[in-house]
Amino acid sequence: MPPVDLAVCVERVREGDQHAASELFRELYPFVLKLVRAHLPRRTSEEDLCQAVFVKIFTHLPQYSGQVPLEHWVSRIAVNTCLNQLRAERVRPELRISDLSEEQAAVLENLAAQSGELDASQAFASHELLTLLLARLSPDDRLIIHLLHLEERSVQEIAELTGWNRTVIKVKAFRARAKLRRHLADLQAEEKSL
Repeated sequence: MPPVDLAVCVERVREGDQHAASELFRELYPFVLKLVRAHLPRRTSEEDLCQAVFVKIFTHLPQYSGQVPLEHWVSRIAVNTCLNQLRAERVRPELRISDLSEEQAAVLENLAAQSGELDASQAFASHELLTLLLARLSPDDRLIIHLLHLEERSVQEIAELTGWNRTVIKVKAFRARAKLRRHLADLQAEEKSL
């Protein structure tokens, strides 16, 4: 199959040629998919995001002037679409039960029911769950929890490492633990409603 001349293909699409639109989609899809995978927001499927990118491409194709290569124009649309989706997720950060693996969901279910030690697979899943919950925190909150509870450093050691005073560290730790509890409670409530 000979290579497709994208400029000619774009002109044919502008004239309403559906076959040219299919050709343009086939030519650009691997490129768009690569960009989407590089900037993929956590809660969005790559297929949905690729579809959104192509909707924007075909909607705004009449505005494409041809002064820059089509790939540059398409990459700008794809990256901006991904960044907008990331911003939207950042505004309402949440971790849903559907975001968890089966093992992580089992750990969550067993947290309230069990008080004993976890077996190896549950311990690994609980570590992954903790990582997901920590990802919901701000970098400062994550750092405090990591240093204080995972590395088991003293408040004085954290003060020396970060330059924060002891009161700030205690307040940040208190608030970060409260946020973690809230995220965990949200997940448990969602699981009970399923």
